[in-house]
Amino acid sequence: MKKIVTLSVVAFLSTAAFASADMQTQIDELTKKIESLESSKEKQDKKISEINIQSAKDNIKFDIDFRTSYDKLDYKTVSGAKYSNNALYSNRLWLNMGFAPADEMIFKGQLAYHKAFGSTAFRTDGFPQRGAGFDTFDWISSETLNDDKLRVREAYWLWTPETDNASYTVSIGRRPSTNGFMANLREDDPKDKSPNGHVINMEFDGASAGIKSDVLLPGMLFKICLGRGLTNAKAWANEADTTLSTQSMAATSPNYIVDGNALDTVDMAGFIFIPYDDGQYAVKTTWYRGFNVPGMVMSDYSFGADATPGTADDVQTWQMLNTGDMDGMAVSFKVDGIGDEINDFLDATSFFASYARSVSHPTTDTIRTANATAAFGMLGADAGNMLGSNESKTGDSVWIGAVMPNLTGGKFGLEYNKGSKYWRPFTYGEDTMIGSKLAARGHAYEAYWSQPLIQDVFSMQVRYTYIKYDYTGSNGFFGDGGTPYSMADAKANPNMDPVETASDLRVYFRYRY
Repeated sequence: MKKIVTLSVVAFLSTAAFASADMQTQIDELTKKIESLESSKEKQDKKISEINIQSAKDNIKFDIDFRTSYDKLDYKTVSGAKYSNNALYSNRLWLNMGFAPADEMIFKGQLAYHKAFGSTAFRTDGFPQRGAGFDTFDWISSETLNDDKLRVREAYWLWTPETDNASYTVSIGRRPSTNGFMANLREDDPKDKSPNGHVINMEFDGASAGIKSDVLLPGMLFKICLGRGLTNAKAWANEADTTLSTQSMAATSPNYIVDGNALDTVDMAGFIFIPYDDGQYAVKTTWYRGFNVPGMVMSDYSFGADATPGTADDVQTWQMLNTGDMDGMAVSFKVDGIGDEINDFLDATSFFASYARSVSHPTTDTIRTANATAAFGMLGADAGNMLGSNESKTGDSVWIGAVMPNLTGGKFGLEYNKGSKYWRPFTYGEDTMIGSKLAARGHAYEAYWSQPLIQDVFSMQVRYTYIKYDYTGSNGFFGDGGTPYSMADAKANPNMDPVETASDLRVYFRYRY
């Protein structure tokens, strides 16, 4: 019996030994196959990554920003008259696009449409309701309420070469020149664009070239900016004279030459200098000059025996003319996160303060008649072409604001700005239905609550803007429309009734993907 048990044990151990050896062989073979598959997967992933990179370079990428807004507008004039619109609904669509054919070369663009619900109303005389407004002016055509056409709001190429100690940018096209530094906060846009929002906020065609280096101070940047806001050039196949006839229609003058009867070309040149920006604390400065800036100028004013402007027998003649040059400058400070991890509230709070100045340089040319000069004298202003004067005038503005988190997971913002008598920035494209609050010659107050509803895809905002004007002309261009009459002078003149206060309550829902 013992022999049988012993033989059985020996047989079992021998079989187990052979089985163990066979199993180890199988494990080794399986390990080799797994390693081969992993290596193959790495090669496949690398190939897929290369294909994706190439695909990304070979295809333009789009994203959508669609906003539906409700605005309640209220105005009050110096005489106490009130004007309002309690139900202004509008849609705004931005189609953003980007294309990167190489690591250092990018194309970016944006198509825009901004329209009130329904079609444009017509007056009882059959003319468009808006009359002779400037809705379609090139500087603001995507910010004002317009028709249902898509317009090119931005389109530019951006070259971004780098060296060991610096990075560079060169760009030409319809540049991103709205919702810039600090102005992006109220718009709930996570990134600001190039210009300082205190002095420039409008659409522009132009170029820029900059250099950024951290060698001396974090984020130090210097950028030169050039722009053109209006081009003087006759049309293709334009008529040889102003009298339309069979003969003149058959003959044309040279294409796209300078037209001596039109406004001169309007250009802008300046720079942006950032001495310090570490991501939390930033100081940004800017200076620019606008050349040959336009404005409506009173060229004639004929009145009756009473010699009182504004009476029924008055005849006024206005022309859009180049009025001179305008300088703008600003220095701004911004903090993203107050202190160093003091608490969650201060970590998520942003604060900014900015000071800006404008200086006019009127042209010496004048087309005023004696009657027009007398009319302006009766209205209490100088008889000059630029901002109502032929002398250089300086204006200034201060702007402060803070954006902080709230208990709902959104952000709450407060802003205040004040402008002086001759303050004149280039902020015509600011997204406010009552006109640019930053252009106000007076006081402007604003509060807003931005709230994400579905992650970062769907959000809402409630915003209230209130402006108390001290002087007229805040939203005019650079000619007589920008003449600053005090509200006290306007109240004393029965022929003047300018807006003294304006407010805009806005609620919007916004989809971004």
